[in-house]
Amino acid sequence: MTLNIGVIGVGMIGQDHVRRLTQVLAGARVAAVTDVDLDRAKSVAAGLPQQAQVHQSGQELIASDDVDAVLVASSGPTHEEYVLACIEAGKQVFCEKPLATTREACERIIDAEVAAGRRLTMVGFMRRYDDGYRGMREVVASGDIGTPLVFHSAHRNPSVPDAVTSAGMVVDTCVHDVDTARFLLGTEVAAVQVAKPRRSSRAAEHLQDPLVLLLEMTDGALVTVEAAVNIGYGYDIRGEIVGESGTVALAESNRIVVKRDGGFGGRVPADWRERFVRAYDVELQAWVDAAAGGASTGPSAWDGYAATVVCDAGVEALESGRRIEVTLRERPGLYGVD
Repeated sequence: MTLNIGVIGVGMIGQDHVRRLTQVLAGARVAAVTDVDLDRAKSVAAGLPQQAQVHQSGQELIASDDVDAVLVASSGPTHEEYVLACIEAGKQVFCEKPLATTREACERIIDAEVAAGRRLTMVGFMRRYDDGYRGMREVVASGDIGTPLVFHSAHRNPSVPDAVTSAGMVVDTCVHDVDTARFLLGTEVAAVQVAKPRRSSRAAEHLQDPLVLLLEMTDGALVTVEAAVNIGYGYDIRGEIVGESGTVALAESNRIVVKRDGGFGGRVPADWRERFVRAYDVELQAWVDAAAGGASTGPSAWDGYAATVVCDAGVEALESGRRIEVTLRERPGLYGVD
């Protein structure tokens, strides 16, 4: 069976997903596209190997009988509207992070799924599909390093546009580290604090860069998240879990080591697309396979909700300088452990 997918939002990541669905993955066809810039949508549709309908709006695309499932890659504030429409239409939806931009919006999505009686939403937390993070999770689950005590996570960008804000670093950058911590440690975040190290001279004047988040997990483990978004040398993602009897850490992402002139080294990825290209492929193939069978897999609406609430607390901690407790609603039975 070929799953006919409608794509809402064909900016940089939307176009990358269109390429992936068209050239890399199996069992999928991009049947329809739309974008706030309709000329861009028409250009993307014209470049597809099979004809795709260009719709005037996301709502029109979702309602189309030619669309079996929907991929949402539009701007964050639009996500709630489109995800709710997909749930109402009974169509599986892959939503790039964030699930929605407020706690209340995320809760409305959860309520809609609970009322529907089944999961229809997968959130795009691609790190859960990265070989390194999956390997770390397997080690933790095996008990080989004992009970996890501390998880150190680092997210380093070579540079960011001047429009990026300190709060944006929390909600757009650290959100991945928040979800990764929940995924690896299997527990929720109980409180957040934010420290402000010496500011990088590379950062725009309005930007506090780097930031360090301290997450207190409900089981007592601690998570440090370093976000440095003007580091210069490349896109570098790091992670290490310290357990009672051992540690497990991400290895370098390059596949080879070059030795010459009395030294050795390897390539640092240029950006997120290079570092997580395989994770994106595996993630979206998992969604296509599940959606073709009428099911949903992977990060759920609950995961999207929890990450949004924690990041909101992180922004409050950043702006107030205080430790902010995280309070989540009762978890519905619909969202059991994957």
